[in-house]
Amino acid sequence: MRAPRESALPDVRRVLIALAFAVGLIAALIPVAPASADVDDFSYSSWSAEYDVALDAEGRSIAQVTETLVAEFPSHDQNKGIIRGYPQRYLGAGLDIDIVSVTDAEGRDVPFEVETEDDMVLVLTGTDDYVHGSTTYVIRSTMRDVMVHGTESGNDEFYWNLLPLNSTQAIGRFDGEIRFAPELASAATGDTACYAGQQGQRIACEIEESDDGSTFRVRSGAREAGDGVTVAIGFAGGTVTQPAAREPDPVADFAPVVAGGVTLVTAVGAWIAVARMRRRRRTATGIIVAQFDVPADLPPLVAAPLIVGAPNPAPAQMVHLAVQGALRLEDDGNDRPALRLLDRTRSGHPLDAATLDALFPGETTVRRIPRTSTTFAKRMQKLVGKGAAEARRRGWVTSERSRAATTIGWVSLGMLAVTLALLIWTASKDRDLLPLSIIAFVITAVGVGVSAIVAFSRHTVLTPQGAERSEYLRGVREFIRVAETDRLRMLQSVDGAERRADGSIDVIHLYEKLLPYAMLFGEERSWSTVLETTYADTGRDPDWVSTYVGVSLATRLSTYSTSMTTAATYTPASSSSGGSTGGGFSGGGGGGGFSGGR
Repeated sequence: MRAPRESALPDVRRVLIALAFAVGLIAALIPVAPASADVDDFSYSSWSAEYDVALDAEGRSIAQVTETLVAEFPSHDQNKGIIRGYPQRYLGAGLDIDIVSVTDAEGRDVPFEVETEDDMVLVLTGTDDYVHGSTTYVIRSTMRDVMVHGTESGNDEFYWNLLPLNSTQAIGRFDGEIRFAPELASAATGDTACYAGQQGQRIACEIEESDDGSTFRVRSGAREAGDGVTVAIGFAGGTVTQPAAREPDPVADFAPVVAGGVTLVTAVGAWIAVARMRRRRRTATGIIVAQFDVPADLPPLVAAPLIVGAPNPAPAQMVHLAVQGALRLEDDGNDRPALRLLDRTRSGHPLDAATLDALFPGETTVRRIPRTSTTFAKRMQKLVGKGAAEARRRGWVTSERSRAATTIGWVSLGMLAVTLALLIWTASKDRDLLPLSIIAFVITAVGVGVSAIVAFSRHTVLTPQGAERSEYLRGVREFIRVAETDRLRMLQSVDGAERRADGSIDVIHLYEKLLPYAMLFGEERSWSTVLETTYADTGRDPDWVSTYVGVSLATRLSTYSTSMTTAATYTPASSSSGGSTGGGFSGGGGGGGFSGGR
């Protein structure tokens, strides 16, 4: 008998145990990082704020502030100190904050730096060394214009946020004391209020007043992060002189708005000047005579640049070639209009031949109008560009600057500079810029910028010869617009007969030839109705477009026009107030700011 085979399982177990032991040993040797390294992850065991408020020689309020903050830092290396932030401004005026000193509980100096950022004065304490456990910071500072005039209460008020509402640290205990100089204490009205809670809340808190009315105290237990305390103490109106920045100043406040408005009006003048130049250049004789024929050198592609507000001429050019017998407008039965080539020799203008070549290259005889084709759109845009270039080559269109618009453009730029100077002057007076002033300047600057482009650019206008052609085309529009009896009277007149080679009147053929130009004038639907009525009177059907029972010519033509316009212009989508009388709230006063770690 063969000896039993020894199992390999114990070996596998020994390997796994060895691996587990190695991993554990390595993990024990690697220092474990603290669970949280967020510098704001600490708290204050106590926060004390003392304010000594008095009046200076000008009667303006000044305050000496002492804040004693006891921070409780974690035992691991996380914080190097704290950051205390104070708002630089209060109700339109600067507070002139001066950080006098930062000391510890024994009065020893604590290194600190002062920075400004986002209208805040930042006090950054400490060095590159980490601090641990209970650490005291005593911050002494001076401020000016800490008292305001309450518009609702009529009092002068010390309306102040004693705690930062933008803070992530909880506070174990808070007490605040505000002491007023005799000249202020004697003017106290007895109106006092205390508000606590998050920003905007109005939770009442107790405020203690000394017998002589000079000292006010607020005490509380634990406060959550961002849970503020705001006091509002009233004094007789006029006791405190307000800084000029808080006093009404119509010139400083509204002059930039007025200047911006004048500048904007001036900038609009550039548009008006350009519009008048274009209108003036469209006039040759000023006399419009009804015309019922269009010269061969004015196919729709060339005529469009001479017509104000003409749509994309590609659909009109297709109909122009159709009524000449060069192609036919068809429908393939799937609501997709198509063009069928009939006779290339029926093109009477080089641009007509170019259009046929672009639509029917090589041996192609049928072209469906695509829904989304950049190639087709580029071909049509190129044809439209050729029409504009032909009008310019013949001397009917040119580009010029408007002297009046250029002058107005320089004036508006100068007025914009004046507006900016007024804004800078207002800001230099230590005033908050009115939102209306800032909005007005932004709108004005954008308006002037756009208008400057219009004022200093060359604009497409008609030459004297182009104006004559434009008036002729407007005469065609008059013929299209007049009543049927008036049109027939014109055709039967002596002058009308002389203008036709054989003296005969083929009304249908004539009306068909004018249809493309009716499209350029926006008279497509009305002229299609005229044509349809004429076809019905003569018992004929149009041979240049497919017909369907119950579908009007106007509807069919509108379908072709819409499809062609969409295809010719296709572009692929891109991928891509007073508080001392009870009208206040927590956070409604000055001061406050924020605190955090560093």
